[in-house]
Amino acid sequence: MTLDQGLVHVYTGDAKGKTTAAFGLACRAAGHGLRVLFAQFFKGGVSESGEAGIARQVPNLTVQRFDQVHPLFSGGGDEATLKATIRRDFEQVTTLVLSGAYDVVVLDEINNVVSQGWMEIAPLLALIESRPANVELVLTGRSAPGEVVAAADYVTEMRMVKHPFKDSGIAARKGIEY
Repeated sequence: MTLDQGLVHVYTGDAKGKTTAAFGLACRAAGHGLRVLFAQFFKGGVSESGEAGIARQVPNLTVQRFDQVHPLFSGGGDEATLKATIRRDFEQVTTLVLSGAYDVVVLDEINNVVSQGWMEIAPLLALIESRPANVELVLTGRSAPGEVVAAADYVTEMRMVKHPFKDSGIAARKGIEY
């Protein structure tokens, strides 16, 4: 199965659920025989996520976790090296998208990458514009830039009403938040 027309989704906002929603869509697509790439930026420093673990059991679903760690979790580090690594990883994803090897591509946390200045917005906008017409593209992360929102077909903003970390100091829990 392939898609006749690929659209662009943005899942953004300050609440939990952006990656979860994108992974649900990825599983649905894989369940219908679509080839899915789920590329995770800034999640290389945490233990393997539940979605990466289960993805190995789902035909047609590939998770690509990059080694970068957000400075918030790594205690800093060399900013120039991190930017170069992100640029290299994004170029790798771009090559995969343009190859036509995947029908659905999720760029998990890419909105954070761009909005926090770790990568210029131009390459992301170019990918949105130049992707094959039948590739569905899903972009997650807080603070989606206005230009990305404008280029999208679907935009969902998750709004936090209550959260146990902010309200009660309960840390992220394996199997629930990651």
